[in-house]
Amino acid sequence: MIIRDEKPADIAAIRRVVEAAFQQPAEADLVDRLRADGDSVLSLVAEGEGEIIGHVLFSPMSAPFPALGLAPVSVLPERQHSGIGSKLIREGLTRAERRGCRVVFVLGEPEYYKRFGFDPALATGFASPYAGPYLMALPLNGVMPAERGRVDYAPAFATLG
Repeated sequence: MIIRDEKPADIAAIRRVVEAAFQQPAEADLVDRLRADGDSVLSLVAEGEGEIIGHVLFSPMSAPFPALGLAPVSVLPERQHSGIGSKLIREGLTRAERRGCRVVFVLGEPEYYKRFGFDPALATGFASPYAGPYLMALPLNGVMPAERGRVDYAPAFATLG
C-alpha cells in the first residue's frame, strides 16, 4: 500500500470510496464541493494493488492561527480496521505540519481520534457551530498558539445536515 497525493484521474474512485465508507453520498458531495471551491489543501489516497482503497482530506479553517480541518477520512468497508485510515491521518498530519499548519481540528469520535493526539479539551475555548465534546484540536508542535477564538470550517461544511 502506498499513500500519495490525489490525482485528477482518482476523483471517481475517491467518490466511490467515500460513498461506500459512509453508505450515503453526503460526505462524497462534501469532498467534491471542497475540491470545486479550492478548499482541498491536502487530499491523500491510499492505493493498494492499483486500486484506491482509502482517502483523507484536510481543508482550511478560519482560526486565529494557521489551521486545517480533518474530514472526511474514508476507507472501503472491506478494508476497514486494518490501519489504512490511521496511516492516511498520520501522513496528512505530517504534511500539514510541513506546510506551516499550527493546529488541526476534527469533529468526530473522541475515542478514535485521541490515538493521534486530538483532545476535546483543547477545543473548548473556541466558538464554533460544532463546539462540544466531538470537536477536538491537535497542536502540531505540541502547544496551542491560542486558547480562545472562533474557528470555522470551509463553507462547504454548511451543506452537511
